[in-house]
Amino acid sequence: MITCRLVTTRLAVLATPDAVASRPVAQLSIPINGHFEIVREAEEALLINLSVASGVRIRIKGERAPELLLELQDDDRTQTFLAQVMSAQQQVESKLSKPKAMEPFTPIAPIPPQRANKTANYVGSGVNPPKSTNALPPNLNNSRSTNQTKTDLVQSLASDFGFEDHFNHALKVEEKKNHQNRIVAVREPPPVPPLPPRKASYAPSNPLPAAPVPKDRAVSLQANDHPKPDSFRSGYDGMDRPTSWSDSRTTNSMRQAMSSSQAGQREYLVKHLLGKKESGYVDIKNYRFFTGTWNVNGQAPDSSLAPWLCCDAEPPDIYALGCQELDLSTEAFFYMDSSKEQLWVEAMERTLHPKAKYKKVQIIRLVGMMLVVFVKKIHKNHIKEVAAEHVGTGIMGKMGNKGGVAVRFVFHNTSFCIVNSHLAAHVEDFERRNQDYKDICARMTFHLLDHPPLNIVKHDVVIWLGDLNYRLCLYDAADVKLHISQNELKKLQLVDQLNIQRKTKKAFTDFMEGEINFIPTYKYDPKTDRWDSSGKCRVPAWCDRILWRGNNVEQLQYRSHMELKTSDHKPVSALFSVGVKVVNEQRYKKVFEEIVRAMDRMENDFLPSVTLDRREFTFGNVKFRQLQRERFVITNDGQVPCHFAFIPKLNDSQYCKPWLRAEPSDGFLEPNETLEIYLDVYVSKDSVTLLNSGEDAIEDILVLHLDRGKDYFITIAGNYLPSCFGTSLETLCRMKKPIREIPITRLIDLGEDSYMEKEKSKVSFLMMEGSSTEDKPLKIPKEVWILVNHLFTKSCDQEDLFQTPGLQDELQSIIDCLDTSIPDSLSGCNHSVAEALLIFLEALPEPVLCYELYHRCLDCAHDSRLCKQLISQLPRAHRNVFRYLIAFLKELLKHSHNNNLTASLIATLFASLLIRPPPNVMGKHTPHERQKSIDFILGFLMAGDEE
Repeated sequence: MITCRLVTTRLAVLATPDAVASRPVAQLSIPINGHFEIVREAEEALLINLSVASGVRIRIKGERAPELLLELQDDDRTQTFLAQVMSAQQQVESKLSKPKAMEPFTPIAPIPPQRANKTANYVGSGVNPPKSTNALPPNLNNSRSTNQTKTDLVQSLASDFGFEDHFNHALKVEEKKNHQNRIVAVREPPPVPPLPPRKASYAPSNPLPAAPVPKDRAVSLQANDHPKPDSFRSGYDGMDRPTSWSDSRTTNSMRQAMSSSQAGQREYLVKHLLGKKESGYVDIKNYRFFTGTWNVNGQAPDSSLAPWLCCDAEPPDIYALGCQELDLSTEAFFYMDSSKEQLWVEAMERTLHPKAKYKKVQIIRLVGMMLVVFVKKIHKNHIKEVAAEHVGTGIMGKMGNKGGVAVRFVFHNTSFCIVNSHLAAHVEDFERRNQDYKDICARMTFHLLDHPPLNIVKHDVVIWLGDLNYRLCLYDAADVKLHISQNELKKLQLVDQLNIQRKTKKAFTDFMEGEINFIPTYKYDPKTDRWDSSGKCRVPAWCDRILWRGNNVEQLQYRSHMELKTSDHKPVSALFSVGVKVVNEQRYKKVFEEIVRAMDRMENDFLPSVTLDRREFTFGNVKFRQLQRERFVITNDGQVPCHFAFIPKLNDSQYCKPWLRAEPSDGFLEPNETLEIYLDVYVSKDSVTLLNSGEDAIEDILVLHLDRGKDYFITIAGNYLPSCFGTSLETLCRMKKPIREIPITRLIDLGEDSYMEKEKSKVSFLMMEGSSTEDKPLKIPKEVWILVNHLFTKSCDQEDLFQTPGLQDELQSIIDCLDTSIPDSLSGCNHSVAEALLIFLEALPEPVLCYELYHRCLDCAHDSRLCKQLISQLPRAHRNVFRYLIAFLKELLKHSHNNNLTASLIATLFASLLIRPPPNVMGKHTPHERQKSIDFILGFLMAGDEE
């Protein structure tokens, strides 16, 4: 046993004879000055034997003194001694420098007044302490009536000196370490397949009000914010706080570990149980929501919007207004800024209902799609957890001319998600519209600091508005106009594509729509009420729609506004009465305290336990961009609710490899509750290259961690089938057969050979006549030739080529065909082949213009002579592919009157694929650099054929 005593301002450390006999320790005298500190890192808990229940162990470090692990007697003398050390340290610091302002450490888990007293007694007395709560050793204080000042001192010492709990059922050290591994930066979710839902945690979708706060702590918590779980806050606590001996980084690390492993987990569980009992403390109160949508056809507002926004006698509580085709410029297709955004926002603000004052909650825009949410000022303090996201569904997800924008928020205790979308055009393309809808649902994910990722359907109320572009399955405009003139709208709605897709459960399955009693809102001659009189003579259709899902929603109005003639569409609005959950504070406090008391009893008596029905999974024949899914069932067979989460393995930052995803990756289970967890394997462009080269394999081990319980290990295995997508140009040029016919060992050899080939950057463009072709690489990869030749021979006059996305089934068929054969022709529409070419270029591990030439490429973009010199210095395969693609694109521009392509559009799209910044500077790719890369490509497209 080590004994310590305080001598003026020096700490004397002496070893007992027994301790010296077992491990010699020098007697030390450590100055208590600016160099003296308590050292306590979370991982150092591994050195402490928690099963030994006697001493209090701390680490100290002093000037010119080794770092020491000390064990002190846990009695009243120790308490007094540590208080003296603290006082001496403060006295020394006050002499050396002025004291620094220190932000008080605020406990993160909210505690009601009764619970706060109980917790203090746990720390101070050890009377029936909960098994999951760190506390001082029980005999440090022997009475619940201990003076409150003394109790506060003990709590302070427990925090600052890192006392360890010695109860038999204390948290395992491994759990602490695992939880530390989980405190990492927010990761980007694994690549998402086109259709399945994205990552969303199994957590209550209902937001929860802040827990009751004692009066003496109210000043330390924001009045309108939810308390944040520690696992999210821990990375931010003390970030900008001054450092002192009691507020050092090491001390903060210890605090984070303690709070993360206990308070954070406990708060998650409390929130989950509160969500289950929500009906016991909320009342339903109705509020009016006005939602509107208008495709403005690239026009600026030219008249008052009052007929649209002020058509009701009473002002709504919330406005949600969506526009489409705000900007139709070519640059806008690629997420550029729009000058018309502010014009429309100002026009909206001027014409909101005059009987109320409103505050803008959020605005988001993606090219021509804009969504703005306003709320009455009297309600603004009840709006919280606001987030906005966008998803582009144009070709390759790069073009934002189609897609969706969304805003989510919580009003009182009800969560809302408002989506504004513009789906694929053309009468016959209803399947693309369905795919756009599914893409938006799958990829739209909201990330809030104190919440797991949330997707669209994880909200109480969802309102979906926009130009959905569904048409009528009638192709005779005159016939449709006749039905409209005779007010036979019901007959037309029987052939409405959206109604058909909803009935057949192809899209918007769970959404509802009010009765349509207004004539179609598309298509009119701009500035008039006349149907389209252009040469195309579009068939009238209800393109502009508003749908919803959720409980306690009643649609009061659903109408169009024919007075507004700015666009070729008419605006549409819907007025809803929504029952919002409003918290009754007294009932909430009662439910909260009941939950806390029940948890105390359960934590004292039971540990969590689950069973998994499977722990080994094998995925057969994994392919590029093709989702595979397996599932297992987790069952809570214990007596208490439990929280589970997949956690990173040691030295890993993520819980799985990039091609794998667990859905949900964390959640809560009540006793006897079961939950299906899906394991998705999806190889994207970010993971395909390592799998192709054999540097990675479909092998992984997932660690499923149970709070206060053990870890479960799940093994993943599979057989990956290589793809030409994600393989280097040099390697493909050396393949005379499809990649699937080449053994993996040979692929690795070809990869090494192709590296040497790349170094020979000035080889002749053409093979020498009469030379043997056995060992000569191809001039360009056969896959590039097949794709480009198909487009060249069949697609030059295809309308909106490279602007309309392909179909996912056709894309997968094209990829499989190129991987397994050398086809004479490709199946699928021209748009699918065009997108397959773009996906191929995007997946290349080294872009056509090599990374090493990226900066030179930007520097010479202004000089065509320098640009041509740079191309001549490319490796042979890269040089040939670049020239081949440019020749093809210039041919496409000769047919621009049919395919609607422009040099600017092609240059913008292909520059992002052919000229990519090196990975280490990706985040530094500025708009100016992007424009230079566009100019580089544009120079070749505009050059004469002789060049």
